[in-house]
Amino acid sequence: MLEVKSPPIPAAGLSIADAARRTGVSAHTLRYYERAGLVVTRVDRTAGGRRRYRKLDLDWITVCTRLRATGMPIKTIREYAELVAAGRGNEQDRLALMEAHRAEVLAKLAELQENLQLIDHKIDVYRGRLEAGDADRLWAPRG
Repeated sequence: MLEVKSPPIPAAGLSIADAARRTGVSAHTLRYYERAGLVVTRVDRTAGGRRRYRKLDLDWITVCTRLRATGMPIKTIREYAELVAAGRGNEQDRLALMEAHRAEVLAKLAELQENLQLIDHKIDVYRGRLEAGDADRLWAPRG
């Protein structure tokens, strides 16, 4: 897959609109992540109070969105963010949290794989019946 390089982030940081474009989440979501305690650093502000996002902020938001996309609850992401923000000394706790989530993701993947097998079977049945010319004999509920 071809990776498109984003332009470097200016020293002054990015506006919330630019940060939203870079991370693929809405400005509303960025504000929510901050309010919900999911951001590990304090987001800089301009003299006028507007948020300015640095590379570290964007990298962390990407971590949050990927954890969320894999089904991690906001509460658990907040717990992870608090551990990271607390600094050194809790690495074992962070590892345990990630290992537990990994196990959950693997279980979901296994379930999806099982469901995909059923879908593939149904596709094979329909293709076979269509090729044989007797697809009209497939079961259909009668009301």
